[in-house]
Amino acid sequence: MKRVHNFSAGPATLPLEVLEKAQAELVNYRNKGASILEMSHRGAEYTEINEQAAQRLKEITGAGDDWEILFLQGGASTQFMMVPQNFLSPGQTADYIDTGSWSSKAIKEAQFFGNVHVCFSGKGQNYSRLPSSKELIHSENPVYTHFTSNNTIFGTQFYNEPEANGSLLVCDASSDFLSHPINIDKYGLIYAGAQKNLGPAGVTVVMIRKSFLEIQKKDPFPTILNYKTHIGTLFNTPPVYAVYMVNYVLEWIQQKGGLEWFDRFNTEKAYLLYNEIDKDDFYRGTVDKSSRSKMNVTFRLPTEELEKTFLTEAAAHNLVALKGHRSVGGIRASIYNACEIESVKALVSFMQDFRSEKG
Repeated sequence: MKRVHNFSAGPATLPLEVLEKAQAELVNYRNKGASILEMSHRGAEYTEINEQAAQRLKEITGAGDDWEILFLQGGASTQFMMVPQNFLSPGQTADYIDTGSWSSKAIKEAQFFGNVHVCFSGKGQNYSRLPSSKELIHSENPVYTHFTSNNTIFGTQFYNEPEANGSLLVCDASSDFLSHPINIDKYGLIYAGAQKNLGPAGVTVVMIRKSFLEIQKKDPFPTILNYKTHIGTLFNTPPVYAVYMVNYVLEWIQQKGGLEWFDRFNTEKAYLLYNEIDKDDFYRGTVDKSSRSKMNVTFRLPTEELEKTFLTEAAAHNLVALKGHRSVGGIRASIYNACEIESVKALVSFMQDFRSEKG
């Protein structure tokens, strides 16, 4: 079976063993005579999957019983609105750290509900670096501080949690979720679209600290947009197959060695690529070295024509999905948890050959 080296930014490559397990169970789930796709979301089979996935996520992240785990729909983009809908009232202020396109979208949505204080914006520097703690200018009493942990378009990543001026952090972790350990005590809410590092498109994981829910605003708003609606119950039909796949990916993460193991693995992969980029001026990184992402490696070549040739020839070598985001161009290699180191080595080898021929 031919498998390409897939560097897609999302939906992204999934662990082969997870895909094969799902393939084996697709038609006849655990000898039940039906696919999980055909079973009731309120039946024992899916209930077990949902509960198991939530428990595994708690174990992996170190979240205790004071956390709720939700599997929702609508993508991270819905969370841009849902977070302030639940927690930000007129007259209150939430702090937002603007480090890229996705954080900008989150800021835009939050402004419908209350005051938004942008405590740092990297827009003037084309989002090429992340702020130091000294550069964060917080409001006096923020309800929460929102940040995007990894920026897929520009290729930057927070290695440590930013300062929050006494508030809890709210994090869009869509593109580096479960790629490295976090200090769970600093967070009030974490959300992540699954399609980059956790599973297929269709489900958004939301982790909420119970004490954070206590500051939820009292004003009435649509039932389905209320986080409390989804706690301890399935208010509407969940994305069954996506959660089923997430459960197996979580099992795979545990079997590999958890977040510490993936932190080392992802650091090694990123080093191979950045080391090649930094050898000379033929390949040029697009962000400050202190802010480089271990998930999305972005770089340019001397000309756009060379970039087009690079992409064409890379595809001929089974290296696919390397085109940068349409808003910035260039090359982007997304090397999430499931990207094998053999794929990264194949890309580095191609980059060396391409430089020798075209440089």
